[in-house]
Amino acid sequence: MNLTGKKAIVTGGAKRVGKAIALELASAGCDVAIHYHSSKKEALEVAEGIMRAGQRATVICGDLDNEKQWSQIIDDAVTDLGGLDILVNNASVFTKDPDPDPDFDLSHWEKALRINALAPAAMSHHARPHLEKGEGGVIVNLSDISAAKPWRGYLAYCASKASLNSITTGCAKAFAPMIRVNAIAPGIAIFPDDYGDPLRKKLIARVPIAREGTSREVAKLTRFLCEEGDYITGQIIPIDGGRSLVS
Repeated sequence: MNLTGKKAIVTGGAKRVGKAIALELASAGCDVAIHYHSSKKEALEVAEGIMRAGQRATVICGDLDNEKQWSQIIDDAVTDLGGLDILVNNASVFTKDPDPDPDFDLSHWEKALRINALAPAAMSHHARPHLEKGEGGVIVNLSDISAAKPWRGYLAYCASKASLNSITTGCAKAFAPMIRVNAIAPGIAIFPDDYGDPLRKKLIARVPIAREGTSREVAKLTRFLCEEGDYITGQIIPIDGGRSLVS
C-alpha cells in the first residue's frame, strides 16, 4: 500500500510506542488521528509534529473503558480525516493483578479485557466499512509476547493480550480480502517508569540480543506491515530481541 495521502488512527497515540507509530506513519505520508484519554497536552504536541511534517493531524479524546465511546472514536476520525485506511489498536492498560487476591477481583479482569481486547475488536468491526473502500485497508494490533507465555502476577493483562491475538487471526479471516489484520508482539519496547535499574538489568539479561527494544523499532515494523506487507495477514509477529526463544 502506498501510504501517501492515506488516513490512519492510532489509539493511545500521545505517548511512548503510540507516539512513535503516529509520527512514523506521518513520515510515510499519512494523515493521522491521535486518540488519547487523559494526555491531551502530549497528543497536541504529537499533532504539531505531524503538521510540521506536512501532514494533517487531529486529536480525539475517548475512554476505551467506556464501550459507548468505541464507535464514536472511529466516527470522529473518519469525519476529521475524510476517510480511514489504517487502524492501529495500540492503547492498552498494563496493571499488576491484586496481591493477594483471594476473592478474585472481577473488575480488574473486566477492565483489562475491555480495554485490551473488546475495544480493539469493536473498533475494528466499526472501522471495517471504511477500511474496505478503495484498495482496502490495514489493521495492526499491539499485542505482547506474554500472550503466549503469561507472567505471574499479570494474568489478567496476559489473558487480554491472548484474546487480542485470537481476535487478530479471526478478523484476518473475516475481513479478507479487502482488509489485512496483523498483530505485533513486543518484548521490552520501553520500560515502565517504575522499573528500577536492577530489574531492568535482570530482564535484559534474558534477551539474546542483550538490550531493550525501542518504540521506533515497533513503529517501523508497523509501517512495514502497512506499506510493504501486502501479502501478510493473520500473523502475530514478535519483536523482542529473541526473548520468546528463552524459557
